[in-house]
Amino acid sequence: MRFEFFRTGVLVALSAGAGGIGWSGHVLLLPVAGAFPVLWSLAPTRLQAAAISAAYFLAASRGLPQGVANFYSSDIWPGLLLWLVASSAFVTVHSVLWTDRKGWQKPLRYMAACVVMAVPPFGILGWAHPITAAGVLFPGWGWWGLGVMAAGLGVMTTPYRPAAAMTLTGLWLWSAAEWTTPILPTSWTGVDLEMGASLGREAGLQRQQELIDVARAQPPGTTVVLPESALGFWTPTVARFWQKGLAGTDITVIAGAALIDGRGYDNVLVTISSEKTEILYRERIPVPGSMWQPWRGWIGGGSDNEAGAQAHFFANPVVEVATAKVAPLICYEQLLVWPVLQSAFHRPDVIIAVGNGWWTAGTSIIDIQRASSEAWARMFDLPLVISFNI
Repeated sequence: MRFEFFRTGVLVALSAGAGGIGWSGHVLLLPVAGAFPVLWSLAPTRLQAAAISAAYFLAASRGLPQGVANFYSSDIWPGLLLWLVASSAFVTVHSVLWTDRKGWQKPLRYMAACVVMAVPPFGILGWAHPITAAGVLFPGWGWWGLGVMAAGLGVMTTPYRPAAAMTLTGLWLWSAAEWTTPILPTSWTGVDLEMGASLGREAGLQRQQELIDVARAQPPGTTVVLPESALGFWTPTVARFWQKGLAGTDITVIAGAALIDGRGYDNVLVTISSEKTEILYRERIPVPGSMWQPWRGWIGGGSDNEAGAQAHFFANPVVEVATAKVAPLICYEQLLVWPVLQSAFHRPDVIIAVGNGWWTAGTSIIDIQRASSEAWARMFDLPLVISFNI
């Protein structure tokens, strides 16, 4: 009995370590998350598999309580509650699919858990997915890399795990020695801002002019990417102001904004030049809870935006900017698997990753978003443009 308790404690501690180190925000440490399937498969009971799963996910998402407290200017308790709720999907899936059967039952069930946590509905909370490490272990391999990584994770749940672990470790060391960050596409630049919570909330034209000045400071012919929510509410007045501000330049700006309609609002990217403005992209999955709140529409109420941000789950996986096919990822989408894979299926030329992360102060959330985006860009050998506000 004591031995079983000790063994469980060791597995839980190692699982927490795999989640905490793998999702520390350093892209080359992502393969550490690949230890999770080993620990999950070693659980002797379903309850212990649940504890191991919870330890991994809670450690990987440890920045959530502080981030929620920052966002709502509240104490830590609401964030702790949301942290536990968010872990429920991961823990439930890995607990239900766990088995103590021998043979290929265990790897097949783990593969099923991987798929379930990668696509909606469970994939909506599918953070910290170990398969993200494919971009580090198999840079440039594309879909082949994804398949080999999935197979490797499955083998890690079998008695052949030592051979799989040694192989993946060798690939990890080789990749780390040869690692290069994704390149910027020619004539593109991502601008990081340090405007805190005021970005997108300060509605005056003075703020818009400050952002126009940032864009105009770039070399002629540049496509400038600004963070999520940079422009605030997108209105005809703001559109005309920006067009006038870019008059006489051949600069194109891609920036985040909010577009209100009678059903709620869309978190969007707009493209602006001296000649035209248009809605480029509508976010597929806004942050559940703080932005995407479908239950508010279900229970009825009294305002046009009662449902919060709208989710366009499988819409606009790629968009066109001039002659380039672009895969946009706004904030939360960078933590998930299916948005980037859906976009990659359409063979984009570049990935754009934007966010407004002022509320993540004191956490590694932005670093994790950057690492995840970098890993996927390297796996598909795509240029990457990043723009964040802190």
